[in-house]
Amino acid sequence: MRLEYFQMIDRVVEINLGERLIRSICAVPTESTVFEGHFPTFPMMPGVLLIECMAQTTGWLVSALGGFTAMPILVAVKGGKFRTAVFPGDVLEFVGKVAHEGSGYAIGECRGWREKKAACDSQLTFRIMPYPSPQFRRAMLELAERIELPVKEFIK
Repeated sequence: MRLEYFQMIDRVVEINLGERLIRSICAVPTESTVFEGHFPTFPMMPGVLLIECMAQTTGWLVSALGGFTAMPILVAVKGGKFRTAVFPGDVLEFVGKVAHEGSGYAIGECRGWREKKAACDSQLTFRIMPYPSPQFRRAMLELAERIELPVKEFIK
């Protein structure tokens, strides 16, 4: 996880387009300037970053379902819940699913766990937008490969 770059996903461990499901792993860094202010002497992962982990996990699935022809932009979070504290050094697992796609939108659901205990969950809505440039698309494909998402299987 590279918090300062908002690159939350370390590795995609499963993606199944037929089941519309993705699993990812995110290792919370032991040190980050984020923890200096959240909270002094009691560092804890901010809830907004847990939402970002869920959005990125599910967003990669939306991208793969669309053959990496467009990008999902998070536009709504519904029913977001934080169920346990997450601390520096924790390893998180996320499972995302896409429940609906159509009219330029996708609705997904994602859940996160820490040490097999529920950490967070939410419904997420994405607007599907064209990539702003071919260079941006290439950068996203390179990032997908870095997190072990087998993009060549999904490119249209």
